[in-house]
Amino acid sequence: MEFGLPEDNNKISLTRFESMLKTNNVLFFDSAEFENIIHHYLETGKIALAKKAVKLGLEQHPSSINLKLFQTEIYVLENKFEEADKILDKLHTLEPNNEEIFIQKANVLSKQDMHEKAVNTLLIALDLASDDEGIGDLYALIGMEYLFLDQFNNARIYFKKCLEIDMEDYSALYNVIYCYDFLDENEDAINFLNTYLDKNPYCEVAWHQLGRQYFTTKAYDKALAAFDFAIISDDSFVGAYLEKGKVLEKKKQYTEAIENYKITLALDEPTSFALLRIGFCYEKLGNEDLAVQYFYKTVHEDPLLDKGWIAITKFYNKKQNYQKALFYINKAINIDGENVVYWKLYAQINHRLNFLEEAERGYKKALDLGNYELQTWLSRADILIALGEYDASVINLIQAAEFYPETAEIEFRLAGLHFTLHESQKGHYHLKNALLLNKEYEFIIEELFPNVLLKPSVKQIISEAKK
Repeated sequence: MEFGLPEDNNKISLTRFESMLKTNNVLFFDSAEFENIIHHYLETGKIALAKKAVKLGLEQHPSSINLKLFQTEIYVLENKFEEADKILDKLHTLEPNNEEIFIQKANVLSKQDMHEKAVNTLLIALDLASDDEGIGDLYALIGMEYLFLDQFNNARIYFKKCLEIDMEDYSALYNVIYCYDFLDENEDAINFLNTYLDKNPYCEVAWHQLGRQYFTTKAYDKALAAFDFAIISDDSFVGAYLEKGKVLEKKKQYTEAIENYKITLALDEPTSFALLRIGFCYEKLGNEDLAVQYFYKTVHEDPLLDKGWIAITKFYNKKQNYQKALFYINKAINIDGENVVYWKLYAQINHRLNFLEEAERGYKKALDLGNYELQTWLSRADILIALGEYDASVINLIQAAEFYPETAEIEFRLAGLHFTLHESQKGHYHLKNALLLNKEYEFIIEELFPNVLLKPSVKQIISEAKK
């Protein structure tokens, strides 16, 4: 559907329509006005107003095909697919060659995850389309359906067709490159972009994408050249400066990287990404004061960015200023208590400070949030042993063994715990098992359970295993 009323007229129509709703006075609008009003509300997400406009529009223009198509669009948004289908079937009987009807049919099918059928329906609409703009839109819709089907080769074909109609269809260009990326066909993407740039040499988007492909393939000098061309094409292109900064970091040219990141701060609102990267660059240059300043700026700009809080925490961790590290990781946890990396850092810092109960709490929380790394299980087990919580440590290690069966580090700890709990039979079983798996971890018994080594039966099992 095309919407071509002048902007001033459209504003007048909207003002009249909203005035009518407030006063309950029924005013007349022609069908084109209603179409523009509905389109505006749908575009701005005001679905309730769009519904009212459709209802009033059909009362005044009951035979309008376009208004009925809008009605089906509303039904689709409300997941009322049967109602939408009934209207579309009636409209198809009236206008069997109306491409918009097939587009809406495809929309209904797509929303129900019937993407193959949606493609076939859009292909019918494609046969009926006549103008380039309409054909280009259909190519894009077909491409999107193939993306839903994970058929990236087919999707790429149709997005490329969009570019044949309009070389400046950057949405299609991004989608073509997305397909190449997903298929890990970086060299093919590079060839495609170079061919595209031969025809459209001042396209900053294509240069930017080419630079990203070179970056992925570690051709850093070529990536730099591509980003420079993107900047020549548009010297206010923030993305090109950011990507150029990343390449310069890879080349260890940290001062130049900082310059490019700072340009983005001048061109646009500061981004937490640029601030964070500047901080890392200063850290690499040994300028710790400026590094931490930019880490502070990062979390001030975006308190929800975990990388900013992690950077500050690790900064103080490296300097062995554990109290400050703990202060900042606590602030991070207060903002996002479900971040598993925060809890791991919280546990490690408390462990270093010998705050064992808090450290155990941190490791437990990390496990509860799905961090099932072996070291997390083992660290928690060792802290529970230090706290004298032997039964809890056994339960923790049994849970760990479900994820890491036949692991010597777990078996030696279970052996020591069972001997400590005077469960000699279980202790013998786990000790023999541990020695069979890896004798080199015998030191675990010595470090965590020195008294267990004094038992004659334990000495005998270890001695026999060494023969």
